Amino acid sequence: MTLILENAAVATVDAEGTEYRNGHVVIDGDTITAVGNGPAIVPGERVDLSGCLVTPGLVNTHHHLYQWATRGLAPDATLFEWLVHLYPVWGRLDADITHAAATAGMAHLAMTGCTTVADHHYVFPRDAGDQIAALVEAAGRIGIRAHLVRGSMDRGESDGGLPPDNLVETTEDALLGTEAAIDAHHDASPGARIRIAAGPCSPFTVSEELMRQAAELARRKGVRLHTHLAETLDEEKQCLAENGCTPAEYADQLGWLGEDVWFAHTVHLEKAAIRRMGATRTGSAHCPTSNGRLGTGIAPVRDLLDAGAPVGLGVDGAASNESAGLGEELHQALLQARQRGGPTALTVREALWMGTMGGARCLGRDGELGSIERGKLADLAVWDLNGLRYAGIEDPVAALVLGATPSLRLLLSGGRTVVADGELRTDDEPAIARDLAAASRRLR
Repeated sequence: MTLILENAAVATVDAEGTEYRNGHVVIDGDTITAVGNGPAIVPGERVDLSGCLVTPGLVNTHHHLYQWATRGLAPDATLFEWLVHLYPVWGRLDADITHAAATAGMAHLAMTGCTTVADHHYVFPRDAGDQIAALVEAAGRIGIRAHLVRGSMDRGESDGGLPPDNLVETTEDALLGTEAAIDAHHDASPGARIRIAAGPCSPFTVSEELMRQAAELARRKGVRLHTHLAETLDEEKQCLAENGCTPAEYADQLGWLGEDVWFAHTVHLEKAAIRRMGATRTGSAHCPTSNGRLGTGIAPVRDLLDAGAPVGLGVDGAASNESAGLGEELHQALLQARQRGGPTALTVREALWMGTMGGARCLGRDGELGSIERGKLADLAVWDLNGLRYAGIEDPVAALVLGATPSLRLLLSGGRTVVADGELRTDDEPAIARDLAAASRRLR
């Protein structure tokens, strides 16, 4: 069936930055077949979106969905303090808790305009069930795309790492688990709803051997690579003491730069590291709210963009970003960039680009997602700018980025309705909330 969205402002986020004050988008099945100004001259089911803004669906490049079950703990801690407090709690995760948390997290992401999420899951307690399968099932329930990063930790406290020894895997088990997740769930075909990436957690929880072998495994299997990097000064201090180099230099030495890699945070980067990321087209998942919550610093987003590095936005785990929505990260990214670099450091349209096309580039999906163009997947967010909060506002993109996140008139994933009139339509929101509350109580 042909679906026609019309009478709306349309921000395509294409290479030319094309926008229509009163435009249309035509969808056939899961694909965009036309976008333009004025009414569409084709037959189909028409949806009047007067007073709305249509953008590409937002792309979340870094999350920890399991953390939805542990929100509100250690609210005033530094990152390392926060991790030490939470690792023992996460050590009691099982597949049912992970599924309840992930379902709730994806539901909330959808309600804030997100159609694709990259989830970095690196906690695998013994005898805890198939947690990657639990994430896959949650994505199917909510109906958004998921890039599931099979994380790993093999460096416990006895080896100078941060997590307790009973929460880490052996290097061999981590690699076997990653390969098993790829073989079971990775879909390399166009329009895929589930893809898998390899994701050793961070330099301070992972051995050099695991970092190297994970990169080799990922490239042999044709999947992408992801890890935390340069998030805090504590991390940099430890890396200098142990390896004689910064985290970015360490990653470079281990073969962890390239178009198939994206890092989370990248707050503390020297100029040479920024140039290297740009030259190698290594991506960055910028997580402004989480960075602010943990006080880790402000990432050099302007410098990374100018260097040519793909930069997307990430919510990060809900335990370090209790608001846990993606729409507001557009706003926070702009504010932090301007705090760091002045009033011209980031425009409202660059913030929207980071939340859409920038994220799609980090995930290697920019040929399918991230902009509203003919032939791309119909992953679309329709923001309702009617009512008191936005009445009379001149620029709809500024309304989205500078104001409070608008409610959604529609969220489409591959042409399928996920949210309509501000309500989740793919599952039972109250039941999801009850399941999450029960899982959180059981975990704690």
